[in-house]
Amino acid sequence: MMMEVSTIDKTKLQATALKVREHIIRMATDGGCFVGASLSAADLILYLYSEWLNVNKDNLDDPDRDYLFLSKGHDVPALYGTFVELGLMDRARLKNHLSIDDNIYWHPNTKIPGIEFHSGSLGHLPSVAIGVALDIKIRGGKNRVVCILGDGELNEGTCWEAMLVANAYKLDNLIFVVDRNQFQANMPTEELIPLEPLHDKFTAFGAAVKRIDGHDFDALHEAFSAYPFQQGKLNVVIADTVRGKGLPSIERRADRWFCNFTAPEIDSLLKELHGEHLTQLTSETLVVR
Repeated sequence: MMMEVSTIDKTKLQATALKVREHIIRMATDGGCFVGASLSAADLILYLYSEWLNVNKDNLDDPDRDYLFLSKGHDVPALYGTFVELGLMDRARLKNHLSIDDNIYWHPNTKIPGIEFHSGSLGHLPSVAIGVALDIKIRGGKNRVVCILGDGELNEGTCWEAMLVANAYKLDNLIFVVDRNQFQANMPTEELIPLEPLHDKFTAFGAAVKRIDGHDFDALHEAFSAYPFQQGKLNVVIADTVRGKGLPSIERRADRWFCNFTAPEIDSLLKELHGEHLTQLTSETLVVR
């Protein structure tokens, strides 16, 4: 018998995702941020917090809440933007990005309510997520644990060790979500250390795997509604995404990794995001790290 999947308001999600991307773009100035990867993860993070996770502004300390660990911590502008749109963070705080007067900077900080663990050094949070998921299993809890990883992050051996441990302890309450945007820092993953065939590799490590379009809210909803994918197995979602999603002028560009835009460039990019016109940003007019 086919499981009935609840419906989602896709139009509302798309409109909110656009607002999250606006926040990301606005944070890419006065010091910049990892804008390309943040744009690729925006739909994933928004969907999880708004539709799937038992996390909201009123239960951030509730022991029965679900957990999300952003292992690819440089995507935190997408998390900040989502928090603002869902009422977990005051919108005005985003103007404090990189300010010494606040804790909003390039990586998650647990001093910000809703962030479960510091991250930034890639490959570490899968193990943290395993510890939390195992504790929940031991206590007989129903909490769900999500760990979002970057595809380039999979070059860290700790990620694969974590998968072996997760399956050894039958942690089917844990989901690893891979933001598969095909880039690691400033070059394509398949030109540096090829990752494919990822589905087969995860399966060989004992996981139950789904591969979807990470920008399609219907596909996200169908996949996560099937949780747990298989009893006693780690759940893995490979979400195929586009680095720089929403800005054609920087999409899929290796040199648009860390960007520090000027105020006029921010205005131009926001117009591009809304389809008003396409910008033509060059290396002479854009600071890239």
